[in-house]
Amino acid sequence: MKKITLAIAILLITAAGASAQILQPVKWQFGAKKISASEAVIFMKATMDNGWHIYSQNVAEGGPIKTSFTFSPSADFALVGKPAEPKAKNKYEEVFDMDVPYFDKEVVFQQKVKLKNGATTVKGAVEFMACDATQCLPPDEVEFTVAVK
Repeated sequence: MKKITLAIAILLITAAGASAQILQPVKWQFGAKKISASEAVIFMKATMDNGWHIYSQNVAEGGPIKTSFTFSPSADFALVGKPAEPKAKNKYEEVFDMDVPYFDKEVVFQQKVKLKNGATTVKGAVEFMACDATQCLPPDEVEFTVAVK
């Protein structure tokens, strides 16, 4: 009888675990394109589920967690400026008592790099906060590796 009870308990726990989903409304893709023998652009694309958004890199102090990129140092390349982003939408958010720049649906950030050896691998991470009309998820971080050939 104990074996049957244990088997049923394991089956129920497995079924419950299989049906539980981790909410991940933002998907990231990363790529690179050489624009000359000594320069390349790293593309960092976020695609948000319907109704979800992430915040710009240019959120004022006191606002939500802004999207930010960090790049692992390398002797093979140098960053040229900061990551570029398209024009963000703005909306007033009562909780922060300010207008907040954000992106929905999809956004592509671009980081220009100067190549020192012609080809390299760029590693880094993006930190961001995703929200919809009813909730904000805790800040998340996604690591990436991009080959520049």
